[in-house]
Amino acid sequence: MIRGIHHVAVHTGEFERMLRFYRDIVGFSEVSRSEWRDNEFIDQIIGVGGSEARQAMLRGGTCYLEIFEYQKPAARPDNPLRPCDRGYTHLCLDVTDIEGEYDRLTASGVVFYRRPGDFGALKAVYGHDPDGNVIEIQETRDDHEFALARLKCPP
Repeated sequence: MIRGIHHVAVHTGEFERMLRFYRDIVGFSEVSRSEWRDNEFIDQIIGVGGSEARQAMLRGGTCYLEIFEYQKPAARPDNPLRPCDRGYTHLCLDVTDIEGEYDRLTASGVVFYRRPGDFGALKAVYGHDPDGNVIEIQETRDDHEFALARLKCPP
């Protein structure tokens, strides 16, 4: 039985910078931190031979965010994903005061596409974390249902 989503993981080339962003600026709490090298067991589990990495698990409300930095093998540089690209496209942060969080995160260097938009059942805006990963901040009304069919998207 699948109970739900436990965590989302992101790989970075600047571990401490991403850790500071999600822990100190976003406000997640650090739960654990580890690293490995020359570990055949982990290599078999992740399907990457000769891996060497460090990792931190952060908690934000009911979900966790895992941050990795692999020293080996070297990353294959690609363009950052956009919301319309295939694969995991963004991380959504649930907030209670979207305007306040927008201002606070903007002051700390987050670049958003625009000011938060009002969709009726929720307010939301997309931007980027320090590595260029797409993040969304979203504030929902108390009676919000997670049925996208009920949203009325503005033109």
